[in-house]
Order: sequence, then C-alpha cells, then structure tokens
Amino acid sequence: MDVKLDPSRDDLPLLANTGHILVKHYVLDLDVDFKSQIIEGSIVLFFEPGNRFKKQSSSIEETCQSESNEACKFRMPEPCHNPVTHTSTFSSKMGYDGFSVCGKGVKDTSGKDGNHDNWEQASGISSSKYCCDTGNHGSEDFLLVLDCCDLSVLKVEEVDVAAVPGIEKFARSPTLTVVSEELRNQIIRELVTLPADRWREQLDYYARCSQAPGCGELLFDTDTWSLQIRKTGTQAATDFPHAIRIRYRTKPQGRSVTWTSDQSGRPCVYTMGSPINNRALFPCQEPPVAMSTWQATVRAAASFVVLMSGENSAKPTQLHEGCSSWHYYVTMPMPASTFTIAVGSWAEMKPETCLSNDLATERSLSSSEADFRYVGVCGHMEYPCRFQNASATTQEIIPHRVFAPVCLKGACQETLLRLIPPCLSAAHSVLGTHPFSRLDVLIVPANFPSLGMASPHIIFLSQSTLTGMSHLCGTRLCHEIAHAWFGLAIGARDWTEEWLSEGFATHLEDVFWARAQQLAPREAQEQQELRACLRWRRLQDEVRNSPEEMQVLRPNKEETGCVSDSGSSVIKHGLNPEKAFMQVHYLKGYFLLRFLAKRLGDDTYFSFLRKFVHTFHGQLILSQDFLQMLLENIPEEKRLELSVENIFRDWLESSGIPQPLQRERGAAAACGLARRVSAEVAKWIRVNRRPRKRKRRETEEVFEKLLPDQLVWLLECLLEQKTLKPRTLQSLERTYHLPEQDAEPGK
Repeated sequence: MDVKLDPSRDDLPLLANTGHILVKHYVLDLDVDFKSQIIEGSIVLFFEPGNRFKKQSSSIEETCQSESNEACKFRMPEPCHNPVTHTSTFSSKMGYDGFSVCGKGVKDTSGKDGNHDNWEQASGISSSKYCCDTGNHGSEDFLLVLDCCDLSVLKVEEVDVAAVPGIEKFARSPTLTVVSEELRNQIIRELVTLPADRWREQLDYYARCSQAPGCGELLFDTDTWSLQIRKTGTQAATDFPHAIRIRYRTKPQGRSVTWTSDQSGRPCVYTMGSPINNRALFPCQEPPVAMSTWQATVRAAASFVVLMSGENSAKPTQLHEGCSSWHYYVTMPMPASTFTIAVGSWAEMKPETCLSNDLATERSLSSSEADFRYVGVCGHMEYPCRFQNASATTQEIIPHRVFAPVCLKGACQETLLRLIPPCLSAAHSVLGTHPFSRLDVLIVPANFPSLGMASPHIIFLSQSTLTGMSHLCGTRLCHEIAHAWFGLAIGARDWTEEWLSEGFATHLEDVFWARAQQLAPREAQEQQELRACLRWRRLQDEVRNSPEEMQVLRPNKEETGCVSDSGSSVIKHGLNPEKAFMQVHYLKGYFLLRFLAKRLGDDTYFSFLRKFVHTFHGQLILSQDFLQMLLENIPEEKRLELSVENIFRDWLESSGIPQPLQRERGAAAACGLARRVSAEVAKWIRVNRRPRKRKRRETEEVFEKLLPDQLVWLLECLLEQKTLKPRTLQSLERTYHLPEQDAEPGK
C-alpha cells in the first residue's frame, strides 16, 4: 500500500515507522509548571525491531518530507561539557543541565520547528552532509520516525544501559564482554522479553535504565507531524540504539493537553481526547499496532493531585517543601494514544456513609455465569492478565475512587458515588472479568467537549452528568465502563473503524444500565426500545445533515488495516472538525449490533460476546474478526442470508441508512412508552392551540409523569411544531421542572 500523505487535508497522518521498529516501553519523567503552562522533562523509549525491518528505510521519501518539501536537515549536537557519570545520583531534575543544549539556558529559544537552529552553525558542520539521501539507499542511515507535534525537542541521546548495576545478568552471550552497541541492545532485547511473572523486576530495571547516563547524542529534526532521529553509520533497525532518551518540553498551545481552570477557579491541565492524540504531550508511535507499556513520574506543586492511566493508586511523595512527585505504571500493552493525565486541585470524594454494595465482592460463579471462565491460554502478547487470575474473574466491583473540585462534593455524593458499584457489577454480569484492576473517575472542567471519555484505569465525566436525576449519569457511566472491554482491552487495528469501540459501548450501555437498575425483563425491553426510537430519529437527522463520505463506517474498504512498508498510514477524516460532532459511528454501529442480537436472541448473543472478549482481549481487531467469529457461532437456521460480505455492503461500506435497518424500523410497532409520549404530545399541541381566553367548559389537561428518555422525545416532537407559544413553554417548564432535569443525553 503506497500511502500518499498530505497533512494539509483533513486526514491525520501516522508517520511512525512501526514496520521497522517498535516501542515496547516508555519511561516519562516530567515537571508540570502552571505558571508557564509547560510540561518539561524526558522520555526514555525502549525498542524492539519490528517484523518488517529492512537494512535501510525504503520509505524515507514519504516519511521524511517536511510541509515545505525541503530536504531533511539533521541537527549536529554540540559537545556536551556536563555529562552525567553516576547513575546513583542521577535524576531528571538533578541532571537538568545534562539534558539541555549545552551553553543554553532554560528559556525556549527554538524556532517554529521546535529545534535550536544554531546547532549547525555552532558545530561548524554543514547540514547538507546529513540530508536524507533518498536516491542512494545502499549508504543510507536507518531513520527512526516518531509521531510528534507542537513539541520543543531539546536533545536526543543514546542511553548507556550497560552502566546500570546488576544489568549484566541480561547479557546472555559470554562473548560480549566489552561495552558496545551490540551489548546494550542485547540487554534491552532480554529486558523487553521478560516473562509476565517478572513484571516487577522488569519495571524496576526500566526505571534504573532510564536513569543511566547518556553515551552519545543522536542527530534529529522535526517537521509538522514527526520527529526523525538517526545515528550516523547505523543502517539497520536491528543495530539502532534500543534505548534512547529525548529531552523536550510541551508548548502552551499544544493540542494534546488543555490548560484551563476547574469549577472552583483553580488551574488544571488534562488530556481531553484531542484528534492528534498524545503526540503533543510526548514523542511516540501513534499507530495502534505499537502496543506498549509505560511508567511515569510527574512532579507538581504540592497542592496539586496527579491522576493518570495506571494500575496503581498512586500517592504523592514529598520531594521538598512545596513539591510532590507521583508515580504510575501499566503492565498491559496498549496504544500510546490511550495514555491520559490530569493535574489539578482535585479532592477525593467519599460517601458520607458506607454503601452496602460498595464492597469488592469475591464469590463463586453461578451456573448462568459458568461460561465466563474458559480453559486455555490467552491469545495476546504476554503480560500479567486478569483473565488468568481466578480471584479477578469473580470480582464484580473493582476498587474505585472519585475526584472532583471541592465545590462539586455534594453533587458527587448525591449522584455519582452511589452509581459506580451497581454499574460495575452490571458490566461484570454481562461480560465477565474486568480487564483493569482499578478505576478512577474524574469530573473534568466545564470546557470538556463531550459527556465522557474512557482511558485505562480512569474515566473523565462532564459536570453535566451530575445535574438532574441519575439517568444521564448512569447511562454515561455505563457507556464509559463498556469501553474497558471495547476500545481499550479490545482495540481497533484501524482507527477508521471507530464503530468497533463506540457502537459496542452504545449498545452495551443500555444493557448495563437496565441491570444496574435491576429492571424486570419486560421493563428493560420497553426502555431499550424507547432509546432505540430516539436513536433512530438522531440517525435520520445525522444522515440528512452530514457529508455522505463521513457516514461510512469502513471508509477504507478492502484496504482497512493496510499500512505502508514502513508502517505509516493516514486516519481518514481524522482532522475534520465536523467529525467531533458526528454520531454516525455510535448510531449505525449500535443498530448493527442490535440487529445481530435480535437475529441470534439475547442469550445466545451475549454468551457469544463473552466468548469473543475472552478470545480477543489484549489484541487489536478488524470488523471481520468480530463478524467471522459471530457467524461461525450462529446456528445455520438463524444465519439465513447473513455473511461478512453482506454486512460489509449493507452496514459498513455504504452511506445513508442501511437497508435492513430501514425495513426493520418501517415494520416495527411503537413500544408502550413511545405510545404514551405520542399521547402526551397530542395534549400539548391542544394546549398550544388554545386561545388565551378559554371557554369555562374546557377541562384542564392532565399530564402523565415521564421517564427522562420519554421527556427528551416529547420535547423533540414539540420542536417540530411550527410555533410554540411562550405560555406553552412556561407551562412545559413548570410541569416537568425542566431546570432540574438531566442534560440531553447526546452521544
């Protein structure tokens, strides 16, 4: 696949050459400065050559081209006069000068590309010597390409991991007695492939290696979307340094994080789900195939709390007066785009009284849940997996914490805190083992652009979910909890197949919420049918008011999942500003899964879904992985005309309303809850038509109490009227206490 990248369009380029070399682990060491609105520090990357590496990069031309089509010019590092020589005394803070450009202060004097443009002049070496030689591949150095944007990269160096005390046990070959590139790379190869039961030792050595001194600066340059690094004379990915340190700082205008104030007026910063993901927070490999682990140490003023994607519930360590350090880690490999951080004056919210169901329960499986546990080895790369942990498989409610500004304490205690345990328990009853061992929930600032966002071990919720009744908070919480399985533990191999995350979460939120409320089967079915009616209206509106090319769930068709030889690709429409407001992937994906569940029957479908989760957790999938396994599990008599090809044609690769859905909705009778809404709409239309002075004989309309979703539908229907008189609107507000109701559910 020959990918032609054009950053000026609305497609998002993924330039990292993951086909040649893969990041296996990141160690971040960062300082957060609210005064300058900059995050500064270092990141150490540990590599393993990819399966498709070559002696030299064959795709330099496509990945090493700046926006202005200039030749790639690499900065020649100045000799460093302040080397760090003792690992025992090294830290990113103490060794600050060792990471900055020698002779420079801390002020950012970089040019628009984020690099110090006087390096060539200071070194006295012409940059033309280091241009990307795309015409002579035989003598070309290997080029490491990382996704990077809006960062000031100060220095890149190889890490001397051989200097770490005790590391020699990873040097398996007795012939490698002299410290060399080969020895250092062999040590990293052994370290990144340690078995899962040695994860603590592995994390410890990652941390110790990240503190090791540098052993040579590397040439680097940046363009709009990437950081490019090379070592002179190294022509193969296998020979490229397997551990490098990048010293960098973010920019206040960087698009991966948002600097703002919380609801109490205090400063905070957080990752808000940017279309460019985390490349403006740290240089990384963005393609989802680059599954990695990470650990991070973050320092901030002692008044701030640092929350992050991490398996541990971190507590602050006081470094000196007024400064604290927080440390998090993950052992489950995931795409770098799932990394999340939030730093602010958050307070942990705790219930006023102990909730009876707020205990992590360990119990034996009932017969109806027996298929949660399967014998056999997991299909993912090796890591400490909860699906292989007997106690984890029965844990209905994982440990959880809630954080928010102090001013929202009452709302959190009244609504959110009591909903988390039943929602977690409901999710476990449907899908089985929680993929993650713990959960933090953060109420994010008012500028958060959606109702929620899920990341490993942490969920962001909008303050809008705390208003009104518990319905919106409960459904949104269930949606984000569902992403632990679909979107995180099981990810899309091609990000254009967003429906594999959002369609599943939308379908599962109804099922989780019904169980969390302990609804009777009939009542649950009625409420789910009502929500289907609402979503049907929204999907019709979406199709009428959006570009056809953005209504397709599998826009790359047969090229879905394909990348260039180097591993680079593009995310179609990834930068289109309209995409953030569209729900088509949520809605069409939801209706497809609902259609399939009806065809199989709920019991058969959810039994299959648990089997699918057990088979594919910890892995990346394409649409056909799910559909093929599903069809293999459908009895012949229920399969009828279903095939992967037909589903692709009707649901995933065409714009507009899928024909099977059109036929289904056309034949569907309105559910009882929907019929009651229609009756209420008729009453309000009569009220709206009445003159101000009414005849005395006319009786007052008596309105029924409505569920939150019924109220939303009522208001949508009334908005279709040509006019609504002011007194009708006032009467609606009084009747339904509109200021006290949930916000409109949206996505």
